[in-house]
Amino acid sequence: MAADNASSVTEFVLAGLTNEPELQMPLFFLFLGFYVVTVVGNLGLLTLIGLNSHLHIPMYFFLLNLSFIDFSFSTAIIPKMLMSFVSKKNIISYAGCMTQLFFFCFFFVFSESFILSAMAYDCYVAICKPLLYTVTMSPQVCFLLLLGVYGMGVFGAVAHTGNILFLTFCADNLVNHYMCDILPLLELSCNSSYINVLVVFIVVTIGIGVPIVAIFISYGFIISSIFHISSIEGRSKAFSTCSSHIIAVSLFFGSGAFMYLKPPSILPLDQGKVSSLFYTIVCQCSTH
Repeated sequence: MAADNASSVTEFVLAGLTNEPELQMPLFFLFLGFYVVTVVGNLGLLTLIGLNSHLHIPMYFFLLNLSFIDFSFSTAIIPKMLMSFVSKKNIISYAGCMTQLFFFCFFFVFSESFILSAMAYDCYVAICKPLLYTVTMSPQVCFLLLLGVYGMGVFGAVAHTGNILFLTFCADNLVNHYMCDILPLLELSCNSSYINVLVVFIVVTIGIGVPIVAIFISYGFIISSIFHISSIEGRSKAFSTCSSHIIAVSLFFGSGAFMYLKPPSILPLDQGKVSSLFYTIVCQCSTH
């Protein structure tokens, strides 16, 4: 069926964020600014951590990988999105669409979810078990955690891209989005997509549910430990250590759950495009 699919639809047209002509250039420069900030910030962190031997510790090891994921995440989405603001017809090939779907939906999404949970665990060990930190977060443990992060990224990407490859698309190839996301593509399917939607729900629940439970447990122990710190200065330092991570987690998981775990009748695709901006663009500028 994948072969029939590819022969019936050879390209898709991305509708973009809005059809209002007067908004195209302002939005182009706005998101170009977001992209420049994301690229400069993440490449700067990658360079700084890579060159400074004093930063070769678990906390910055995970931060380095988060920067790599955020940079790659944004590069998979924003350049094609910027084209939609300056071109009359933003076309992406079938292969290009599947590639974007694989790397965005959900290799980088899943990888970011699980790297955030690994960072929460690192924060938990640093605050709750400081004397055992070096042993607990050994290079071997960090490597295994990172292997799990990217392993789950591959799982999410294969599950969702495979989900789409077995669909049959009809003559309509207009994707109501600024990228090849899975929900707008399911809308174009000729055959019943009930099983596909169910697969999306299950896989996204795993991608959001497992990390968020791990993060809640970690921060439950962290907050409990912070309240046992006698000095105000010590509490303030502990809170500041993890506050930016809490903000990033809230934005990323909140917007992702709002987008993918609600029925389409509650969240129409036009509103979903706006909601997806938070975890595809805004979060990449705020996770550090």
